Amino acid sequence: MSEQSTDLRETVRQRYAAAAVQVTEGGTACCGPQPVEVDENFGSTLYAADERDALPAEAVAASLGCGNPTAVAELREGERVLDLGSGGGIDVLLSARRVGPTGKAYGLDMTDEMLALALANAERAGATNVEFLKGTIEAVPLPAGTIDVVISNCVINLSVDKPAVFAEIFRVLKPGGRIGISDVVADDALTSEQRAERGDYVGCIAGALSFAEYRAGLEAAGFTGVEITPTHPVADGMHSAIVRAVKPSLDDEPGDSAAATDACCGVTSCCTADERAADPSTTVAEAKTASGCGCQN
Repeated sequence: MSEQSTDLRETVRQRYAAAAVQVTEGGTACCGPQPVEVDENFGSTLYAADERDALPAEAVAASLGCGNPTAVAELREGERVLDLGSGGGIDVLLSARRVGPTGKAYGLDMTDEMLALALANAERAGATNVEFLKGTIEAVPLPAGTIDVVISNCVINLSVDKPAVFAEIFRVLKPGGRIGISDVVADDALTSEQRAERGDYVGCIAGALSFAEYRAGLEAAGFTGVEITPTHPVADGMHSAIVRAVKPSLDDEPGDSAAATDACCGVTSCCTADERAADPSTTVAEAKTASGCGCQN
């Protein structure tokens, strides 16, 4: 890693360590934990009120993300979920509730202060199906092929080596596994200099990939069915976006009949519970009708 990359990672670490300390110290005061100051495009306001109310106040106060990945990952009972850059644990705790006692939610963070806060929040929540790991998202300390779903909330854009992140996500996912990520993404027309002008690195802006770069990075790592859907603007030409993609299953080889059906019908995972339109601007039904291939189920 270059000296510049090391410095950027340390800047990110310091910012999130300070946020954890602010929440922890606020929790000992009479008025409870004070939320970390972020603008309206980030933080706990992006979660539904019933979700916030069901969690420890410290987990909610430490939220710094740009979306709610648990709302788009469609988690199921019994699944194993990994949250990259888990911070105070809000998305891990929400995931743990969704996958239930037969599932498990892992949180990965490089910041000791955030890990300590997350562990305390898990204890407050009474969550027994969670585990927090120390490490970087470029080198995930989990075996290959052990995770059903990878989520992340405005963290991948902070990485100084995004190809390594995409490769690690692909490695730890089981065949057929999927991602449900919230991240900041830039318009394709913006240069890296223009992105930097709109915000600093730790503010989730300067390190953001463009839509085309994000798609190319995931596809280069081996993912299929990549969908990147903007949800709300966070700066001029910058958007919070939902990113979905799938690690091909073992039988998804070129020429495979299931793969051919997917392409024909204009959807991914055709005729399964996971089917989505390949073009996010259309519905599944519209994609199937337009394809004319007869798969109308």
